[in-house]
Amino acid sequence: MPPTYASSDSKIDSGPLTKLFGRQRPMHKLLGGGKVADLLLWKNINVSASLLAGTTVVWFLFEVVEYTFVTLVSHILITAMLAIFIWRTAAEIFNWDPPKIPKLILDGSAFNEIAFTIHKRLNQLLAKLFDIACGRDLATFLLAIFLLYIMSVIGSCFSFLNLFYLGLLSVETLPFLYNMYENEVDHLAGIMINETRRLYRKFDRQFLNKIPRGPLKERKSK
Repeated sequence: MPPTYASSDSKIDSGPLTKLFGRQRPMHKLLGGGKVADLLLWKNINVSASLLAGTTVVWFLFEVVEYTFVTLVSHILITAMLAIFIWRTAAEIFNWDPPKIPKLILDGSAFNEIAFTIHKRLNQLLAKLFDIACGRDLATFLLAIFLLYIMSVIGSCFSFLNLFYLGLLSVETLPFLYNMYENEVDHLAGIMINETRRLYRKFDRQFLNKIPRGPLKERKSK
């Protein structure tokens, strides 16, 4: 009589639901715990909203208005120079304060932190992909192949700018929304993960375990 698996499946599926992706740290610490994390979690609403609005305007100008990069930069510089010229002329006539070049236009520390975070996450991603490619976990390996294929299909349907804007939009909104509805998302994700594991175990029992395998050669003991 073949063995039954219902009891083991029910025990695993009915276990306590863990955090999404098995994380242990809060979202702010997971995102680096600095200015980048504050930006993605909308701790400073003005800065986060300005970044989202600025990228949306750039996307609109390039994709909808169909500006080229050189034309857009030239028009921005022309507008800025005209504004400074008018401001300077009016300041001499009405005794206003003349325009001054700001001492600090862009904060270098913010750029360094963003670059460090991107470098750190990229290294972690490459290390994770290398570990998955070693084939220690067949389910994770197949899932990674499937997700990469889906990304390749999505990339063929969008231009680089559209894909970059969608990625930035997702990065700026999904962590914030997840931080707000963390318990609900973790509960639903846990149910989906348990169901996926159950289906994989069923597929493993019915198909993968039936694939003939050669005998393993025992290592010679010295």
